[in-house]
Amino acid sequence: MKKVILSIVLIFASCIMFVSCRETADKAKEASEQAAEAAEEVSGDIIEVSEDAINKAKEVGEDMKEAGEGAMDKAKEIGDDMKEAGEDAMDKTKEIGEDLKDAVKDDSK
Repeated sequence: MKKVILSIVLIFASCIMFVSCRETADKAKEASEQAAEAAEEVSGDIIEVSEDAINKAKEVGEDMKEAGEGAMDKAKEIGDDMKEAGEDAMDKTKEIGEDLKDAVKDDSK
């Protein structure tokens, strides 16, 4: 009779351990699935933030390009104005030189 009772207790203990192991495996599987879902959400957020950062960088680059082009246009305008002023100064200098030359010729006569 002791062997029968001992066998029943061992079978009962085995059943409890089997059920406990199955519950643990189910919980581990559920935790793994939740971790995978969380990782997908985080990766989606990271991709979205990365895309936003790339778009902002492109906008800043375009703004800098436009500012640089504007500065180059202004520098070209200033250069053209300086060239024109230099040409005007040379023309005036030539006129003064010719006037002086004419004045010297008139005084020589």
